[in-house]
Amino acid sequence: MHTHAVDPDLPDLGHRFPGHPWPSVERLDDADAWLHFDGKRYRHIDDRCWSPSRRLADMDREHVAVQVVSPIPVTFCYQGDAAAAAELAASQNEFFARMISAEPTRFAALGAVALQDPDLAVEELRRCMARPGFLGVEIGTQVRGIELSDERFDRFFEVAHELGALVLVHPSDQDLLTRTTSIGIGFGAGMPIETGLAAAALVTSGALARRPGARLCLAHGMGALPALIGRLDKGALIAGVPPDSPNLPSRCATSLWSDSLTYNRQALLAVVELVGASHVVFGSDYPFPAMPSPLDDIVTDLPAELRQRITRTNVEEHYGPLPGTRTHPLSAAGRH
Repeated sequence: MHTHAVDPDLPDLGHRFPGHPWPSVERLDDADAWLHFDGKRYRHIDDRCWSPSRRLADMDREHVAVQVVSPIPVTFCYQGDAAAAAELAASQNEFFARMISAEPTRFAALGAVALQDPDLAVEELRRCMARPGFLGVEIGTQVRGIELSDERFDRFFEVAHELGALVLVHPSDQDLLTRTTSIGIGFGAGMPIETGLAAAALVTSGALARRPGARLCLAHGMGALPALIGRLDKGALIAGVPPDSPNLPSRCATSLWSDSLTYNRQALLAVVELVGASHVVFGSDYPFPAMPSPLDDIVTDLPAELRQRITRTNVEEHYGPLPGTRTHPLSAAGRH
C-alpha cells in the first residue's frame, strides 16, 4: 500500500509561480534523474520511480501482486499557491492513471490533492475516485501548520468516506522538527514523531467522532502513536474523560489504519494490538533506500494468518480479490 512514484515530466511551476518552493525533475538519461525542490537537488531517483516495466521486474522478483503507487511527500507543496498545487496534483494523478492503464492488474494508486484549499482537494478527490484503480489519496500530517484534526478539513474527510477512499497520512521532510533534523535523526525520529503528533491530535480532539467511517491509514506503523497511547489515555482520564468513554484516545485509535513499515517485529505487533489485525496493510516505501531488505523482512516470521491479513486480505476485503489466486483484479473491483 505504501510505495512512491515520481513523474519524470513534473510541471516546472517555479517560473510561473515564483516565491514558493516547487519540485521539478532533471533527467540525466533514460534511467536516472535528480528530483529538485526549490531549485536545489533534493534526491537522486531512477527509472523505478516512473517505469512500469522496471517496477514489474522488481515486483515479480519479490512476489508482489499489486503495488499501490502514491506521491512522494515533497510534492505536496501545501505552502505554495493553491491553484498551482492543484495543477501539480492533477498532473501527478494523470501520471498515475497512465501507469494503471499500462498494467491495470498490477498497479493501483493513491492520488495527490492540494489540501491547503479543501474545496479544490475535494474536487480532485472526486476526479481521482471516478477513475479505474484509484483507491484514495495521500496527504501530509499537517497543512501550513494546521492539524488534520481541524474542522476545516471535515468536509474533505466526509467526501473521502462517501467515496470509499482510503487516505494515507505520510509525513513530509519539510514539516519535521528542526531539533530532529539538526542532529541527523530526521528519518529515524523526526518522521515517527511528526506522524505521532498528527495522530495524537486526531485521537484526542474529537475529530474522528466528527468523521465516522473515514479510513485514515498512518504511514510508518503510525509513527510514535503506539508508544504514546498510554499517556494519551492517562491525560484524558486526568482531564475528566470517563474510563468507559468511547472518546478515550485508545478507543478512538481503533478506527485508524496503519501500514507495516516499522522495521521491528515488536513495534509492528504493538500496532496490531492498538488498531487490530484487520487494520494493518503492507508497506514498503519502494523504490527508496527505506525499503526493508528483504522486502518482507518485517512480516516474514509473523503467524501465518496475521501475515496473510497484512499482506493481502485486509486490502481484498475493501477492494476485491488481488490477482494471482482468484479471477478479478483489484483495479476492476467494487465501486472503483
